[in-house]
Amino acid sequence: MTATPGGPLSAAAPDGGALIARPSGRGSGRRGSRRQLSIRIAIFVVVLGYLILPLFAMLEFSTRGDYGSRTLGSYAAIFNDPNLTDGIVTSLEIAVLTVLGMLFLLVPTMVWTIVRVPRMRRAVEFLCLLPLAIPAIVIVVGIAPIYRWMGQNLGAVGASPLTLALIDIILVLPFAYRAIEASLRSIDVATLADASRSLGAGWPRTILQVIVPNIRGGILSASVLAIALVLGEYTISSLLAFDTLQVVIYLLGKRDPFISVAVSLAALVFAFVLLIVITRFAPGGARRGQLQAEEPLT
Repeated sequence: MTATPGGPLSAAAPDGGALIARPSGRGSGRRGSRRQLSIRIAIFVVVLGYLILPLFAMLEFSTRGDYGSRTLGSYAAIFNDPNLTDGIVTSLEIAVLTVLGMLFLLVPTMVWTIVRVPRMRRAVEFLCLLPLAIPAIVIVVGIAPIYRWMGQNLGAVGASPLTLALIDIILVLPFAYRAIEASLRSIDVATLADASRSLGAGWPRTILQVIVPNIRGGILSASVLAIALVLGEYTISSLLAFDTLQVVIYLLGKRDPFISVAVSLAALVFAFVLLIVITRFAPGGARRGQLQAEEPLT
């Protein structure tokens, strides 16, 4: 062994010389981290281009004017077409009814299952995820006779396009179930429910005032998914002969493709803004950001 004053010992070589201490490998570690960063940036650029470029193409097409000029006439014409306005209002009304029906059906059922009959959670999950395995065309074929009977016997109520909310609730169940389930797993539902019941609250008050405020983020996410599904649904509305937003866009595309693309882009931007609002104002988002900002550096 050889040593220098104030320096580390180095092992002796077989021929009697001292081995030179190897570097700690910081350079190779930095090169590896830079390579990983470059790969991540490349993947992010590819994904961003895949998602953003079609939107820019839609914007470029919908703003084309005469002789290469740019105009926003297609977007201004959205509210000048009565059929298109009626389609937008109808789809928004269906979306509101779908959200309310989905929450009224899912939240009490999932809370009751967790608190009272936990063995039924698998059965409830299977029923909620089942619509993913059934194509929309099959659902229409099975439910069309029911809508025909409703239109013949229930008058204006049975023939209203708002009855599409009944089908949309079924279609949105798989996505809403996952969003709400994630929020329910983050809290102790059974303890909260038992504490509320022990203080004299009934089940409706327990669910509305104790459970719902703690799963507000999951409820908002499920609501956005429901709205996005309703605004983008075409097959069922078309086969049942209801003039919703997507059906009107399809019919309008045969007459004026510029307005059709403008409405499609506006619907996408609307759903994207909803996602940003929920990400910003959902419970826990701002709190997590504050905690990260206040966390001391080590």
